[in-house]
Amino acid sequence: MKPYSAWRVFREGLRGHTGWEPAWRSAEPKRRYDVVIVGGGGHGLATAYYLAKHHGVTNVAVLERNWIGGGNTGRNTTVVRSNYYYPQSVALYDLAVRLYERLSLELNYNVMFSQRGMVTSAHSRHDMENAERLVRGMQANGVDVCMLDRAQIAAKVPALDTSASARFPVLGGFMQGRAGPARHDAVVWGYARAADKLGVDIVQDCEVTGFRKHASGRLQGVETSQGYIEADKAAIVVAGHSSVLAAKAGSRSAHHVLRAPSVCK
Repeated sequence: MKPYSAWRVFREGLRGHTGWEPAWRSAEPKRRYDVVIVGGGGHGLATAYYLAKHHGVTNVAVLERNWIGGGNTGRNTTVVRSNYYYPQSVALYDLAVRLYERLSLELNYNVMFSQRGMVTSAHSRHDMENAERLVRGMQANGVDVCMLDRAQIAAKVPALDTSASARFPVLGGFMQGRAGPARHDAVVWGYARAADKLGVDIVQDCEVTGFRKHASGRLQGVETSQGYIEADKAAIVVAGHSSVLAAKAGSRSAHHVLRAPSVCK
């Protein structure tokens, strides 16, 4: 797989863009994998990528029942931020922000992360008091947030009606400068391309319909719409459908069948 570059874009433009190869292989499922990841969204593909990159686990299949990124990933807010109140939340989400800051370079794919900042407005005295409490707490946990008055919000968000006659008058708010949107499609495509390059199989139109287990309760494999696949471990990364698949695996909670780490935003 050839790396992307400005020179390639220029050259392919002169050639009528006839030289681009598929971003990832359309893989047929093998009989057996070390790890099967159920769900081909941002989290599932990131799980596969980091397993291959940091842990050397490359005999991995990502199984997606529809198309890559066609589920919850395509419906998210696209905002990447770490302005959370609790230390545990800050640690997790600030790691995600730092990963996103270099993700385009790491994946050799422009995920369009634009750190233009995120503004949260307050519309009452109680909102302002709560915002002040949140900001002080977040600053104590190392989050780069600051309070804004109405004039500062008007300057940063000119399209917002900050006049006294507004239906919801803006009294102030707060902002995290490092936050910003990323294009969810580009994140999925970038992770898919990078995981594929490391040897991960990405299988679309492959729905997981059940799980087989040994008598000891250990995973034996997964039943899919494209046949049975043996696997030592499985990760369920299907957002709101996690509990549905967990029930098929004989578990009350998706946490019981997770076997691989995932980095989420």
